[in-house]
Amino acid sequence: MSTGSTRILVDAGLSMRELRKRLAAIGEDLGAIDAILITHEHSDHVSGLPVLGRSRGVRAAIYLSRLTEPAIAWGEQRPSRLEMFQAGSEFSIGDIDVQSFSIPHDAVDPVGFAFEAQGVRIGIATDLGYVPESVKFHLRRMDLLLLEANHDLDMLKVGPYPWSVKQRVMSRVGHLSNLHMQDYLAADLDSCTANLILGHLSEQNNHPAIVQMIAAETLERRGLQTRLWIASQRTPSEVFQY
Repeated sequence: MSTGSTRILVDAGLSMRELRKRLAAIGEDLGAIDAILITHEHSDHVSGLPVLGRSRGVRAAIYLSRLTEPAIAWGEQRPSRLEMFQAGSEFSIGDIDVQSFSIPHDAVDPVGFAFEAQGVRIGIATDLGYVPESVKFHLRRMDLLLLEANHDLDMLKVGPYPWSVKQRVMSRVGHLSNLHMQDYLAADLDSCTANLILGHLSEQNNHPAIVQMIAAETLERRGLQTRLWIASQRTPSEVFQY
């Protein structure tokens, strides 16, 4: 998320080289990022963080919860520009107000974020096994929402993962299924949401066409004008401007 004076990056699961490349593709510079906010310590969200934290070409402060910070494998040197917060707290970065909120996932202290600047609200909730009432509360009145649609239950059950991993993914501290995503859209998605991005799709246990069909039909049944987007792990999404 960015305004005219503040730029925020959420998570750093890519290498610095790849991250720099993807930011350049949308006209952004890694060196201009003001803050990197971390949702939790799993490698697909922080594998690039230690290098970013040591790089002299990256000035961004790193924001993460007090319980998550010790769970990061920083390597030889812990970055000096760490900003730690309590999950559930509110704070500001430049002209962007940030609300953190706890999510149900099998990490030390996982959080989602709601951002507000210049009257625009953006929410991010991925890596959660289900959508509790507390998360629904924080995702109200969003102009843009990034929500997880990780797996199709039938594909997961017959897929290549070991049964122990399948149980973890399906659990209430695992990942959001297409079915649970559909339930949220049908009953709880705020009608004012202009753009909905469904992301964190499993490459083995889901397919963009399935997610698109389920979500589009659900939005249509509610008569919502929300624009729907399916995020890819491989390429940057569209840039949304408000």
